[in-house]
Amino acid sequence: MADREWFDTDYYKVLGLTSSATEKEITRAYRKLAKELHPDTHPGSEEKFKEISVAYDVLGDKDKRKEYDEVRRLGASGGFARGAGAGPGPGGFNFQSGDLGDLGDLFGGLFGQRRPRAQRGADLETALHLSFRDAVIGVTTSVNLPSADACHTCGGSGAAPGTGFVTCERCHGKGVLNDDQGPFAMSSVCPVCQGRGGRIVTPCPTCQGTGREPSSRRVNVRIPSGVIDGQRIRLKGKGNPGTQGGPAGDLFVDVHVTPDARFDRKGRNITTSLKVPLTAAMLGTTVEVETLDEPVTLRVPAGTQPMTTMRVRGRGVPAGGKHPAGDLLVTLNVTVPKKLNKEQRALVEKLANALREEVEP
Repeated sequence: MADREWFDTDYYKVLGLTSSATEKEITRAYRKLAKELHPDTHPGSEEKFKEISVAYDVLGDKDKRKEYDEVRRLGASGGFARGAGAGPGPGGFNFQSGDLGDLGDLFGGLFGQRRPRAQRGADLETALHLSFRDAVIGVTTSVNLPSADACHTCGGSGAAPGTGFVTCERCHGKGVLNDDQGPFAMSSVCPVCQGRGGRIVTPCPTCQGTGREPSSRRVNVRIPSGVIDGQRIRLKGKGNPGTQGGPAGDLFVDVHVTPDARFDRKGRNITTSLKVPLTAAMLGTTVEVETLDEPVTLRVPAGTQPMTTMRVRGRGVPAGGKHPAGDLLVTLNVTVPKKLNKEQRALVEKLANALREEVEP
C-alpha cells in the first residue's frame, strides 16, 4: 500500500470509527457497512463497497494497522515527509521521505545501536478473468505472480563467482557512522556500503549484484460463489515475503467476470428469458429451461401473459455463509406470428368471435 494513500485517507473515518476502536469494533463496523453497501443488494454502491473493503484490509490486520497508525502519526507531527524532500521534523531533525524501516534505523542510532527491523512484505495485485458460471458457483484456480529467487550464478551472494566481499573502508564493517552530539551518540547509515558493512568486489554479471533474479510462482485462489465483476478479494499472507522475520504481504485479486449470452445477475438471483408460442401461452404447456447446471422442466399455466416472470427455486447463486441460495427468474416472451395464411386467419377470427373480441380489419 502506498504511503501517500495512507496519508490522504482516514480509514477509521471511512468505517465510522475513531483511532481508539478495538478489533471487535472494527470488524463489527465493517460487517454492518458491508451488509448495507453490498452491490448484490444495493446496485450502484460498488465504489463505496470497495472503499470500506480497502479500509478493513488495513485496519483489520494487526500488523498493517500498527504500520498505518505510525505513518499517520509521523505525518501529523511533521516527522515524515509527503514529497520528495522533507522539512525540519520534531526536535530539529530533518527526515527524508522513505519507509518506516529507515526511521527505525535512525531512532535506533540515537542510542548508539542499529538493529535490523522486521519488514512486512509488499502487497501484490493481480487480475483474474472468470466465466459467468464460475463467478456464480465459485471456483478454485491459480494465478501466476512475479517473484525473485536466489541468482543461479552467484547463489544469492551478489558477487561474481570466484570473487567475494571486502570490509567497507568507511565504516570498517559496522554499517553505520557514529557522530557524538553531546549526550547523544548520533548514527547514520553508511553511504558507501548502505549499511551492509562490506561491499562486493565484482558484481555478479547475471543479477548485477542484487543476488536475486526474476521468476514466477503459482498461487492457488479460492473464489467464493457469487462474486461480481470488479470485486476485490484479499488473500492474507500471499504477497511478497517479509524481511528480517517480518510477515508476508497480502495478495489482492481483482475479479473480472465475462458476460453470458443467456444469463444475467440480479443480486443472488440468475435471470434469463424464454420464447413461448402464443398458442402455448393460451393453452398451457411444459418447457425445458437451461440453467447453469442441468436443464429443468417448467410448467407454463394456460392463459400466461407476455413478459410473465416465473421462479425456479434454488437455481441462482448457491448458498454461502449467511446468504441463502438465489433463484432462477425466467421471463416468458410470448411470440406472435407476423403473418397468417387464409386458413389461419379464419381460425383466429373464429376464436376472436367466440371470445367476443374486436379484431381490427
